[in-house]
Amino acid sequence: MTNLTNKVALITGSARGLGKAIAERYAALGADIIINYSRDKSSADEVVSNIRAMGVRVISVQADVSKVADVQRLFAEAISAFGKIDIVVANAGIELVETAVTDFTEEQFDRVFSINTKGTYFTMQQAAKHITDNGRIIYIASSTTSYPVPGMAVYGGSKTTPKYLVEILSKEIGHKGVTVNTIIPFAVDHSGIFAEADSYPELRKQLLDSCPMGRLAEVEDVANAAEFFASDLSSFISGQHLLVNGGATN
Repeated sequence: MTNLTNKVALITGSARGLGKAIAERYAALGADIIINYSRDKSSADEVVSNIRAMGVRVISVQADVSKVADVQRLFAEAISAFGKIDIVVANAGIELVETAVTDFTEEQFDRVFSINTKGTYFTMQQAAKHITDNGRIIYIASSTTSYPVPGMAVYGGSKTTPKYLVEILSKEIGHKGVTVNTIIPFAVDHSGIFAEADSYPELRKQLLDSCPMGRLAEVEDVANAAEFFASDLSSFISGQHLLVNGGATN
């Protein structure tokens, strides 16, 4: 079993969904945790309570990753609380789907890119500045970055740019033993836009038809990959992009 005892992990967007699952997985493996949320304090408080019951240290920090000052404060508060950061998961993001290229507005474009691209960039920048030697930086992307899907131009585009950053950053800080990798999940059931069973029925069917395993991903599938990248098993794997998609082809 992976042992993360004495490690400190910061996961952005961890009040629910994938971020929550990853935070709780790391806590179960012994890591101390920084929960980050933008608006949903009640959900963040619930996650903190769950993690505290596991016997590790945990704090929550409100920070909007689209604001550089908030990202800087997030890392400062994490280091003030725990003295170091060993693992950073850049997970915070928003989804905007089923919108044609011709229908996107400037406001929608700016909103999605400010969180998914700018927010991820400056999260990973702060991670590169502050992470301990032999640390782990993990970016949560989207399968739309590998398989273009109509209606997801802005969302997929906003999640693609940080994949390039992963490759560059792995070269720039590899001398410190730090690994930088991407997890590329398939659409995740019971999370994000598919949090409700009856949401986006046409898109759900399209995705299910494309997956040989006949299902969407679950948050635990992604947490499994996040555990691998946080562990010693991945110590010589960096600058890589791992599809967690059940063999789906689009």
